[in-house]
Amino acid sequence: MLAGNSVVGVVIIEEFQKCHLDHPIAKLFGECTDLKIKLDRCFWQEKALKRKANFEESKKLKERLEAYRKESSERNPEENNFMQS
Repeated sequence: MLAGNSVVGVVIIEEFQKCHLDHPIAKLFGECTDLKIKLDRCFWQEKALKRKANFEESKKLKERLEAYRKESSERNPEENNFMQS
């Protein structure tokens, strides 16, 4: 749930940035680690959603391409044989 897509993501990002500003030395020793883990999970979930959406879109495009190829081969069988040679 990337910052642009989720209020929760925006809040976590803001908290993480504030933690780094408020604890310039302690951040090096794990003060902001819990927020970083939450942020990583949020980004991971967003990436998984995008991956799923992209996969679904690729399936639709593949089906359209197969239909186009089938239609094309039925209309011009001589041309299709020429291209495969």
